[in-house]
Amino acid sequence: MLSRFPGTSRRAALALTAAALTLTALPATARAAEATADPLARFHQQRLIWKSCLLGPDDTTGEELEQAGARCADVTVPLDYSRPGGRTITVAISRIRATDTGRRIGPLLLNGGGPGGPTLGDAPWVREAMKDVAARYDVVGVDPRFVGRSTPLDCRWPTGSAWRGAGGDRAGFDRTAALSKDLARRCRTHAGAVLPHATTRNTARDMDVVRAALGERRISYLGYSYGSYLGEVYTSMFPGRTDRVVLDGVIDPDRYSARLWRGVEGANRQALKRWASWAAARDATYGLGRTRDRVLATIERVRVAAARTPLRLGGHRLDEHVMPIVVLNGLSQHDDAAFGNFAQGVRDMLRAARGHHVPPSPWLAGVLDFVLTGAKSPYGSAQTAIVCGDNAAPRDPEVYWRDVQRARDQDPLFGPVTANINPCAYWDRPRERPTTVRDDLPALLVNATGDPRTYYDGAVAVRGKWPSSRLVTVRGADQHGVYGSFGLPCVDDAVNAYLATGRLPARDIDCAAPAVR
Repeated sequence: MLSRFPGTSRRAALALTAAALTLTALPATARAAEATADPLARFHQQRLIWKSCLLGPDDTTGEELEQAGARCADVTVPLDYSRPGGRTITVAISRIRATDTGRRIGPLLLNGGGPGGPTLGDAPWVREAMKDVAARYDVVGVDPRFVGRSTPLDCRWPTGSAWRGAGGDRAGFDRTAALSKDLARRCRTHAGAVLPHATTRNTARDMDVVRAALGERRISYLGYSYGSYLGEVYTSMFPGRTDRVVLDGVIDPDRYSARLWRGVEGANRQALKRWASWAAARDATYGLGRTRDRVLATIERVRVAAARTPLRLGGHRLDEHVMPIVVLNGLSQHDDAAFGNFAQGVRDMLRAARGHHVPPSPWLAGVLDFVLTGAKSPYGSAQTAIVCGDNAAPRDPEVYWRDVQRARDQDPLFGPVTANINPCAYWDRPRERPTTVRDDLPALLVNATGDPRTYYDGAVAVRGKWPSSRLVTVRGADQHGVYGSFGLPCVDDAVNAYLATGRLPARDIDCAAPAVR
């Protein structure tokens, strides 16, 4: 939903099947004394066993980590922090140690978003983006609880995504409501014991156990997208335990809810228009239309065709519920490669709308596999469990139906997605209230003005709430996640200077996006 690489994680999650571990019990007297001082002492003081990150010959993530000199460990944490003596689970981490030990700053923990996105494998490319300052940090990738190599959560879904478009009429909406109800039922059946503990607050608690297990008094943090919200929660729950904090793709905590898509129609429509202009200039290559308006008309033609009869794309059928999800997946990266992948996908859908049996291009095939098969069920399961576990959603389907009708009038493509019902409507109520985010933090915030996932207004809102922070704005880009992935020195240099010195810029910084060729 809110990862830097939406639809699928940056790398495929490697869900382990090992059962949760249980710590060896301490003698009763020792347990009593320890609990008085620190009820989490045995977690904070655990000895980490560092090992190879490589799981096997086909483990590309492990291979990249090995080549970068990383080592991996499993951190044991309580499943339920209100019962630290009960069942435990593990959180998988990777670490590339600082090489400039004389000027070492400390650990930099990473979160790439999602929620549900694995981050253990991100340390090598983040370290590369950090350039010279990387030598002064231990760069630590973390797969949050129930994600990737950590103790898994899998509802055994037939899809990797819980989100669908509502379609064009009440019958279509009712189909998505039935799907949402079934997905929630599957989670209660297959993962009910752990669902109440899949929350951002518990992920933040795990981060603090990781900090202590690393032997550190404070950590620095780099969070993208949903990871920005996790950073807001962690710094609020554990004040004084962070050093340098960078949030890229900033979520306004007041807008974080089980209906997080609401309000992003305008940003996605603008991103679609910018892509359409790019595609129109390449009509000879993609054949989608010679002007922006004609390209947008092609998108509408595909939408109408998919609503009339599902489009045949390889072994998949693309209907009115999935077609807008495909478009949303095409709108998050502002560069030629991403634009080209999306254009090829639209060309495939257009050919299918004309009655051809089309084998989808690689990008489109990946999105369809994600949405229409259970291959990424663990990703969708964990993502939805966290979103639904953080905030209660309206229970009455009529609330969503009314919202869908209003949103469709404004935007017939995106409105039926952003306002639609999802499994949170059928979820058990959260055990905790959302975190009240702190009043101020001297953090560095980064956002593009056209970000179609974590839209720019959210970054502006957090900048206003945190007067000690600074905001780096990328103007003229529809890019989700900027630092280290957009190739913009204005941003990368500002972040690296802050990571090196701990000093925020004297004022907010504006960066101009490079022109897409």
